[in-house]
Amino acid sequence: MNIEELSFDEKGLIPAIVQDATTREVLTLAYMNRESLEKSIESGETWFFSRSRQELWHKGATSGNTQRIVEMKFDCDKDAIVVLVDPAGPACHTGAVSCFEESLYQSGESAGSLSDYSILLSLEKLIQERESERPEGAYTTYLFEKGVDKILKKVGEEAAEVIIAAKNRDKEELKWEAADLLYHLLVLLREQELPFKEVLSVLDKRHEKKSDE
Repeated sequence: MNIEELSFDEKGLIPAIVQDATTREVLTLAYMNRESLEKSIESGETWFFSRSRQELWHKGATSGNTQRIVEMKFDCDKDAIVVLVDPAGPACHTGAVSCFEESLYQSGESAGSLSDYSILLSLEKLIQERESERPEGAYTTYLFEKGVDKILKKVGEEAAEVIIAAKNRDKEELKWEAADLLYHLLVLLREQELPFKEVLSVLDKRHEKKSDE
């Protein structure tokens, strides 16, 4: 990217659309000036310009929810930037994964609040917190304290329940059993210290390979 090619507005700003590099979910819309863009490129993490405070700000400087930059691209008019990031936590100051949580319009095909399946990433974060804090009485705490053998047993049991529900053509039961399987699989991934995004990355690479064939 050549900064000199970009078209900053009359205030010296350019909009930056921040997306999760793995899920492609839009996380936030912010603004950069030349200095914040240079600092972003130099540091490998997102820096923006606050229009309200009239100052630079480093995303995650106080919250710890930094955004490691994977790639930056500009559009055909060179007046907007897409920043693909690997976020260390929620993008929104409210604690939400994305700043775009409220729906203005939904078609009949929309997945509603489950858009982009960000619920899986939120669940992964909760499981991580449960492992770290071990709150008494929590089922996730129980699984981690029992260890990998117990977790593997539950994954196997839930997989069997999914098979039975599918064999019985029971969509309602299948829905619940599939949710249980996904939860226990996420617990297993955490126990193995394997981020869910790495699994998504494999799927993404396979999809790209299929598209190229």
